[in-house]
Amino acid sequence: MSKKKIVILALFALLCTFALQGNVFALDGCPSKLDIDEKIPNTVSLIVKIIFIAVPILLVVLGSMDLLKGVIAQKEDEIKKGQQTFIKRLIAGVLVFFVYAIVKLIIGAVASDEDEGIMQCACYFINGTNNNACN
Repeated sequence: MSKKKIVILALFALLCTFALQGNVFALDGCPSKLDIDEKIPNTVSLIVKIIFIAVPILLVVLGSMDLLKGVIAQKEDEIKKGQQTFIKRLIAGVLVFFVYAIVKLIIGAVASDEDEGIMQCACYFINGTNNNACN
């Protein structure tokens, strides 16, 4: 089986795994024993939003530069090298967009059934405390 098929199957399996995850939300934000200042989740949420905007822009710009270098050099080796680099960056970029699902999966696997507030807390860190998606 070729590497391309393996990568596509792995991404499909990953997507299916996260698609089957149910939402688990508590009613009262982060557990009181954590006592987290509201600025921290909002700052992390802002960083996540910046990353979600910057990654596609960087993918387009850097991918174009990689492929353009190969085309300008007019060498088959350089073109293939640029394509491989672009594919690696594309896979890394796709994984960035699975951050929330990966965090949700890990926390769901680690937390016990009584700790539903932890999932709410993770939602606040990803979406910010003023977002209604966490309620």
